[in-house]
Amino acid sequence: MLIDDVQQAMFAAMKARRRDETSALRLALNALRTATKEAGHDLADDGAVAVLQREVKNRREAEQVYRDAGRADRAGEEAFQAEVIGRFLPAPLEPAELARLVDEAIAASGASSPRELGKVMGRVMAAVRGRADGRQVRQLVLDRLRD
Repeated sequence: MLIDDVQQAMFAAMKARRRDETSALRLALNALRTATKEAGHDLADDGAVAVLQREVKNRREAEQVYRDAGRADRAGEEAFQAEVIGRFLPAPLEPAELARLVDEAIAASGASSPRELGKVMGRVMAAVRGRADGRQVRQLVLDRLRD
């Protein structure tokens, strides 16, 4: 399971005395354990991936805030944490593969205008399962539906 993989990586980082990596993995493990506790049962890998994606997104947003505030040191820490946590996420889809999935979802749903975005998004997001950013998918779907 993904939680076990994160825990093993954290132990390895601790033994190797990589403090920054250990800290990032502790954050991820804490988020996973909190989500497990809230769910009331062990998280499946899909649920764990969603938690880790949220953590990476939070780190990227914090990185940008720090950069805007002129705190390059803190921004670097956040970027490093996002990179460490991101190692446990599935590989992102290639743009061509994502475009193919969007085209298939549009054809299957029969959508023809941006008003039907929801029909297409539901199909695409189920197919990508965390391998693509929702904003990127949304923009691609809207572009396809406007044509």
